[in-house]
Amino acid sequence: MQLLVILVPVIFAFMGFAIDLARLYLIRGELQAAANAAALAGASRLMGNDAALVQAADQAKFSFDAGNGFANKYDFGAITIGQGTGFLASEAPALTFFDTMAAATADEPGGEAAGATAKYARVSITADAPLLFFSFLPIASERKTPIRVAAVAGVSAPLCTACGIEPIALAALDPAEPIDFGFVKNTRYTFGYVCNGTPSPSGVAGAQRIEYLLLNRYNDLAVLYPDEASQAFRIGAQGMLPTAITDSTADPTAYSRRACMTVTTDESVWANAAPLNCSANRVPDPAFAFTCGLSMRFDTVVQPNCANITDVDAMAALYPVDTDITDLEDYAAYTGNGRRIITVAIVETLSTGPVQALGFRQFLIQPDAGSITVNAGDPNGRFVASYIGSVMPLRQGRFDGCQLSAGPGKVVLHR
Repeated sequence: MQLLVILVPVIFAFMGFAIDLARLYLIRGELQAAANAAALAGASRLMGNDAALVQAADQAKFSFDAGNGFANKYDFGAITIGQGTGFLASEAPALTFFDTMAAATADEPGGEAAGATAKYARVSITADAPLLFFSFLPIASERKTPIRVAAVAGVSAPLCTACGIEPIALAALDPAEPIDFGFVKNTRYTFGYVCNGTPSPSGVAGAQRIEYLLLNRYNDLAVLYPDEASQAFRIGAQGMLPTAITDSTADPTAYSRRACMTVTTDESVWANAAPLNCSANRVPDPAFAFTCGLSMRFDTVVQPNCANITDVDAMAALYPVDTDITDLEDYAAYTGNGRRIITVAIVETLSTGPVQALGFRQFLIQPDAGSITVNAGDPNGRFVASYIGSVMPLRQGRFDGCQLSAGPGKVVLHR
């Protein structure tokens, strides 16, 4: 009985401390999840231009916006991070940006990067956690303790498999040069669909014409908007479409249903987009529908030439326009949301037979002179785009299976 009288308070004390510790671990986990989400969101907007840091900070703050009803919270989801209760306080998340992972993950990070070079976002959160049983101890007389967490997210190594990109094959100007393949940054090029014979179409507004092919992504098993032209339109408006099948390079017959593209893997030209004679003064129907989709990145109005595409008005309503549709000489001045940026496969030579991507590179589509959009009715499938390199992280992909010295990556959590 005497032993029981002694042990009962001790047991209850240990139980109380265990409850406090469990609550502290819960709160730390909630704060860490919030920091991870903010770091990933911020890093996704690091697009290598002057506006990148502002956009990254704004994107990260959406995670803590109580106005949308989905703000990150802690302490059993009761307290919005960045706010307080009068007794407990939490600091608004602080974002910093770096150009190297070593600088971003250092215990005392320093040397913050500018928008043009920033590749890593670090988020720190500090919040008060309440104490119940620990408050009986002299060291916890305030009945609360601060908890601090941090997360670092950044752009991965160049992707070997890129998903959601535009299924365009573009011939390298210099296949032996692995960084830019002979393209010059901030230089304008006319994308022109391949045609046979003469007369060869000219470039637009003096921009050098480079030929492209549309690679096959016609999914004959699609249920939503199954029409071929409708699929090409959607691909032009958003990139390769999501798919229900598992992404795999094992079955070449299923490539058309993939939402991804892999380097050194055979790709075929869209069957009904084989090049026509240049004298025909038109492009194949899927290539035409593709350029109609591109115009949706600039304007919500469907161009008259595109009106015959099945369900075009319903599809056009799905896509927001870029927030910056101005003609730009320097990519550093771009302030948009990335809708005008396209990611294409660079191949050694264009061919109607199988082609293999050497890597992936990005271009910024420019509006036609005196216009706010591209001309979807161009008879040669032409539009102008400036080469920007590999600045914008892709939504998804894999970086295993190859060794690339340059190319776009995806956002990953580093710490």
